[in-house]
Amino acid sequence: MSSARKTVLALCVLTALAAQAPVAAAAERLQDWPRVTSAIAADPAIEARVRTIVGQMTLAQKVGQMTQPEIKQITPEQVRTYYIGSVLNGGGSWPGMDKHASVADWVKLADAYHAASLSTDAQTPVPVIWGTDAVHGHSNVYGATLFPHNIGLGATRDAALIERIGAATGTATRATGIGWVFAPTLAVAHDPRWGRTYESFSSDPAVVREFATAYVKGAQGRFNADGNVVATAKHYIGDGATDNGRDQGESTVDKATMINVHGQGYFGALGEGVQTVMASFNSWNDRAGGVDYGKMHGSQALLTGALKDKMGFDGFVVSDWNGIAQVPGCRNDSCAQAINAGIDMVMVPDDWKAFIANTMAQVESGEIPMARIDDAVTRILRVKLRAGLFDHKPSDSRFAGDSAAVQHRELAREAVRESLVLLKNQDKVLPLKRNARVLVVGESADNLSNQAGGWSLTWQGTENTNADFPNADSVLGALRAELGAAQVTFNADANDIDATQFDVVVAVIGETPYAETNGDILASDTVSHSRAQPKDLAVLKAAAASGKQVVTVYFSGRPMYTNDLLNLSQAFVAAWLPGSEGKGITDVLVAGKDGKSAHDFTGKLSFPWPGVPCPAPIDRPDPKRPPLFKLGYGLSYAQPAQVARLPEANPDHCGEVTTLPIFNRLDTAPFSLHIAANGATQPLGNDLNASLRWPKEKPVADVRTVQINTQQDAREVTWLAPAQLIARSTSRRNLSALARSNGALQFDVMVQHPPASGVKVTMQCGTGCEGGVDIASTLASLQPGQKRTVTIPLACFASKGVDLGAVEAPFVVTADKPFAAAFTQVRVAAKADKAEGAVVCN
Repeated sequence: MSSARKTVLALCVLTALAAQAPVAAAAERLQDWPRVTSAIAADPAIEARVRTIVGQMTLAQKVGQMTQPEIKQITPEQVRTYYIGSVLNGGGSWPGMDKHASVADWVKLADAYHAASLSTDAQTPVPVIWGTDAVHGHSNVYGATLFPHNIGLGATRDAALIERIGAATGTATRATGIGWVFAPTLAVAHDPRWGRTYESFSSDPAVVREFATAYVKGAQGRFNADGNVVATAKHYIGDGATDNGRDQGESTVDKATMINVHGQGYFGALGEGVQTVMASFNSWNDRAGGVDYGKMHGSQALLTGALKDKMGFDGFVVSDWNGIAQVPGCRNDSCAQAINAGIDMVMVPDDWKAFIANTMAQVESGEIPMARIDDAVTRILRVKLRAGLFDHKPSDSRFAGDSAAVQHRELAREAVRESLVLLKNQDKVLPLKRNARVLVVGESADNLSNQAGGWSLTWQGTENTNADFPNADSVLGALRAELGAAQVTFNADANDIDATQFDVVVAVIGETPYAETNGDILASDTVSHSRAQPKDLAVLKAAAASGKQVVTVYFSGRPMYTNDLLNLSQAFVAAWLPGSEGKGITDVLVAGKDGKSAHDFTGKLSFPWPGVPCPAPIDRPDPKRPPLFKLGYGLSYAQPAQVARLPEANPDHCGEVTTLPIFNRLDTAPFSLHIAANGATQPLGNDLNASLRWPKEKPVADVRTVQINTQQDAREVTWLAPAQLIARSTSRRNLSALARSNGALQFDVMVQHPPASGVKVTMQCGTGCEGGVDIASTLASLQPGQKRTVTIPLACFASKGVDLGAVEAPFVVTADKPFAAAFTQVRVAAKADKAEGAVVCN
């Protein structure tokens, strides 16, 4: 057969496979929010007891029940004093701030909070409930098993497996004395640019509904098993529908889509009896229907009207981390509108004392009706009674303190096997022969942080090393265990390889860890993996140059454009973010003694895979930009197919570039924040829990992470001597196009101590090339704790001699003591030079 005919045939096969229909059938089309009958029915005895307790409570006790601080910010004694109803540990928070805290340490703290809550002077003391983000296993706990993230679980199409994982997560959580998990996430993600795509089971709402039901059944059950925990349906509602996948952004779908697509998971979870619902950060503007619901945290129509009244939810609604502050007119410590809208428990991690005082004053003034407070507390007590929290302390569980109970490695290994999706397997390069000499390349091969992704021991999944995952196997370790160490050679960069020493190359590449906001891809950026991670492309090119067959194992939290990587690989496996069990990958990749793999590929894509670098949103398909592989695609050893060479394109951007991000919570590549003084520099790094005094001898600055807009998003610098805060790039950046678009440098600042001398903001463009403006007078006018967005037109820098075509450091703050301020949302934005309060060049 001619080469041309082979190509045509392969394309036909590829098209046929890519056209597979979604596995799950569409649900019945609804016109309005449905009434959902919960599997957990109202109990007259519980209702009577709730009424009695609420009738005995003071206002302080009621508001305390509605308050949820972070464990870093509250002691057991304060739980007792303020009648606190709940605590939480955010990602990257552990007992004693010890990342390696033992299971026993967690239980000890849980018992302390519980005992404190029952030692108040209330007529009927109410036990505290502790909530945690156990989103892929009990993922904040050292030594716990990490399951694949939801996107991988969605590829399994195995609801029974999801139920077992829910149950295992419940057991692990109870082992640490915690009784409430902030899971499952029920987003139907429709734009892979969203950094939380991996928290979504699928772009198919029917799959999300089925898995919501299964997870809640496994984790929460009917509170009749010792391992049951309170589950949470989150984030209500439409978090996966935001325009351009912007985290905490605006969803503009119509009402029918919100109900029939983004509501499906909630219908399943509510039907199974989920007891808590977490409000979402996003807003919803139904432009087609002419209704702007605004921010979810302040929407009475959705929290009370739709969820509680129409759907019949009788559990309680919890806000997200400082989510009330995003409601117009509200702050972290005050939001009557959110409570009146239907928020029952307020996650106010830091400013909880002020929140209690403000809320009590709002009730006393009539701004918040006492009936709304009583309803919120009734719902909270109802859930606590149903969950049996009044009947036992955390350490009463038979799992409590048992380190083995946080490990479910065989189950996770099974989940990894089922989640793998085979996208390509030319010439049957897989399964690997047992006698093969294997060269392993790629930095993700022996990097458990990359393998686990975000929400793994720390919030963003950064700041970890392999030593932080003692009960885990990397892909490299799994291959060595399966084939023998002598047959497996590791060369991360594929440099100077000798092709005569091996038979096949296994490349393990992929995204690096991220979580919400930091994982977002800008609307103007491509979803090309090679644009974001050029080193992976270089590794595959070097591997392919060896002349040996290349098997690529690809880690990602979303489907990415990978045509160039597919072309360089004879086999390509979408492994998602598999978690701790690398042996689940080798179970499928390596042949048994009979030459056949003991496990075939069974995973099917839970999202369509893009065929272009600038794909259309999944819910708004563009026939000119069809997916390469559609929802439900997946090959196997039993059903192989050839994949033709794919067209490659790697444009710099998708459309007009409107923003160049520099820093927001974490460094934005290629920029990184440093402190500089006396010819030396110190990178600040991305450890959100670390504080820095630098240098140790004669320090010039103290640096810590604080909040300006959202959780841990800012770096606060206290100047102790003349020094600079610098965002430096690994290469020179051309800002000329942004300058022609009336661009400006913008950043959010919050002053803690006003400056007594100049504070100069400059850009640097090489040795001797620097210029900018002094903003000391602007900062001196701010009150401590007051936020201000500073805008400096790029024209100001150009007028001071900065070459905007070759900027090395676009953000440099030079100051001296006494001065302390926090900075975040550092960016260069087009059409911003006339923003309100913009600096006037002089």
